[in-house]
Amino acid sequence: MPQLDMSPWPMVIMSMILTLFYITQLKMLNFTFHTTPSSKLTMSHKHKTTWELKWTKIYLPPSTYQ
Repeated sequence: MPQLDMSPWPMVIMSMILTLFYITQLKMLNFTFHTTPSSKLTMSHKHKTTWELKWTKIYLPPSTYQ
């Protein structure tokens, strides 16, 4: 059985790794990277709340008596 003969295994493994590396490099060269968008100066806007303050409930810690 030729699979049990281990003498060609290192050469086969090294050629497989080099071939996969070469194919990966070719695929990466064909990929077009998008340019990063230029930063725009944005004004910070205060958002007005659409709800009324009476509907919000504020939970305070229990008061301690001394």
